[in-house]
Amino acid sequence: MFLIFGSSGLGLRLAKWCSTRKNCTLIGLADSLPIGEQLENCEIIALPSSMPLSELPVTNNSPTAILYLDDKSISDDEPLEVIKRKWPKTPILTTIPIEGDGYDLISIDDISFSAMQDRIRGWERKEGALTLDGYLRSMAKNSRVTIFCHDNPDPDALASALAMNELFSSHGHASQIVHGGMIEHHQNQAMVKELEIPVRRLILDWEITDLIKDSDIIVAVDFHRPGANNIMPKDCIPHMIIDHHAVDEAVTADLAMVSSEYSSTSSMVASLLMSSDFGMSSRVATALAFGIKTDTLGFTRNFNAVDVRALLWINAWVDKEKLRAIETPPRSIAALDSFSTALNNKVHVDNLMLAPVYNLVNRDSLAQIADFLLPTEGVDTVVAFGIRRNKVILSARSNNANIHVGKLLSSHFPDGLAGGHKSLGGGQIPFEIINQQNSEDEEQNEEIVMEKTLTILQDIFS
Repeated sequence: MFLIFGSSGLGLRLAKWCSTRKNCTLIGLADSLPIGEQLENCEIIALPSSMPLSELPVTNNSPTAILYLDDKSISDDEPLEVIKRKWPKTPILTTIPIEGDGYDLISIDDISFSAMQDRIRGWERKEGALTLDGYLRSMAKNSRVTIFCHDNPDPDALASALAMNELFSSHGHASQIVHGGMIEHHQNQAMVKELEIPVRRLILDWEITDLIKDSDIIVAVDFHRPGANNIMPKDCIPHMIIDHHAVDEAVTADLAMVSSEYSSTSSMVASLLMSSDFGMSSRVATALAFGIKTDTLGFTRNFNAVDVRALLWINAWVDKEKLRAIETPPRSIAALDSFSTALNNKVHVDNLMLAPVYNLVNRDSLAQIADFLLPTEGVDTVVAFGIRRNKVILSARSNNANIHVGKLLSSHFPDGLAGGHKSLGGGQIPFEIINQQNSEDEEQNEEIVMEKTLTILQDIFS
């Protein structure tokens, strides 16, 4: 049985809903209780005036829950204390401000606030989808669209790019996905293969210049700063930016959709598609699901209600077999060699573990190594690093609540050389930043750079 104290329309609305679940009793003042109909399974007690709880005609049996929505019905000085003494094991939901400890109360304000947040987010999703749809419809027919991912794109970038590629194609535009760097992580390679993601790697400057010149629309996905860990020229102003990373400075684009409320760009894109007329496919849904999962570390890292809502929506289209195939691809021998090197050369200082990987073959094995080492006893921060093409590649992880990995890295290596989220980050640091006096002996130079990097990282994270 539900017991509701309330003389307003809210009390009546809740009584209607509660009475469809269990028997219900609504108590309120007769002159303000908006009674216009009889409610099935609900007894309505209309009081001529407020009175002590002990005089109210209510059962002594313990209710399932008590909803205390106003203080008009009970005349006791401390009505909530009196209610709690009478029914000590019954949960109470209330809109009345509460002071003091020892009450096991749930504020209906929280529920209202959450509902308001959800409604506002719904408006934002609809507004964002309408804005995006309006932009798509304003484009010239058969526009040539180029979607840029950041260098060495991760699942979040790949999934978001694929979804946007399909969205542009559905509007009759010729769209393509490009990136710099390499796709080396075994899961990322499996994702591209299993979902047939049409990515193109650009290497030469003239290729990038010609591509931008030949494109009608330039889109940045999962990044917002041209030239910072991506092949887009610094002076290029994209037509559209879609990103979930926090913005420290103004973002320039015809349409900039940037929101750090989302824990992944995939969540953001899924939310936009949710409120549009886009025909979701198994291929896109599976990509977005994997993008959300990886950027939240399987919902073990910071995530929000918007991420959960996005995943719940696309879940109906997800191909579970393909998703499993992407998550558990065979690990390369080169990755195992990198693990062996990292474990043999690890440096443990207080709660920090540094894992230098000499003769690094696969740069994305660094992320796997960092993820593997983080759960080590007595360790709350891990940085795995190695050398590729005269750059030190970093992959950092942390569960220390007092540090922000991305901000620490970006403050020590500015101009977009390094950065990331609170609990993970990475970077590509040219040799000359680490060691300004490079040796002509390449092997000796790499040894010096690795040693100096070890010292720098200890200073940064200690």
